[in-house]
Amino acid sequence: MSLDRSLYLASRSPRRRELLAQIGVRFHLLLFRSRPGSEPEVSEEVLPGEAPRAYVERVARAKAEAGWRRMQQRNLPRAPVLAADTAVVIDGRILGKPADRGAAAAMLAALSGRRHEVLSCVALKYGDWLEATISATEVQFRALQADEIQQYLATGEADDKAGAYAIQGRAAQFVSEIRGSYSGVVGLPLYETAQLLEKLETHRERRMPL
Repeated sequence: MSLDRSLYLASRSPRRRELLAQIGVRFHLLLFRSRPGSEPEVSEEVLPGEAPRAYVERVARAKAEAGWRRMQQRNLPRAPVLAADTAVVIDGRILGKPADRGAAAAMLAALSGRRHEVLSCVALKYGDWLEATISATEVQFRALQADEIQQYLATGEADDKAGAYAIQGRAAQFVSEIRGSYSGVVGLPLYETAQLLEKLETHRERRMPL
């Protein structure tokens, strides 16, 4: 992977920025803070009957496509666009971002004492070339008491988080076991990201049409 080449990150997540910086990838932000009341460029609604893996890949690919269009609309220098999406899944049901703290409390109660799956898909686009890959991680929560759920929600950390928790924050104390990619649970699986970047480099070196 050539670390001296930069890319565009189609995400507002500070965690994804930190993870990319962790492996030495230079990047520029395509998305900045959203305006109140503005519609998201990509809908994160689950389609009827849509499987969790199909959902997370569809949304990640759509975000990469939207990022590429934004790059072109702003007449920015051409560079790869990286996007990602993460979903918390239990019993085949996707736990998205909670609408309010009541919904967040219900999500944490559902995860309490249970094993769930975190699917994190990373997508990379350059011209007509678009690849995506999924990281799947099992996370085991210890049993949570109702009062500690409320104490956690009061910190605000659960707001706007898939599954209503952030493993890199105070929710780390709830996790008794993890099998898979820690960075994938945070929001950007670094192994899969590096593999995609290497794949793109190979593609470019072969001078295949993009």
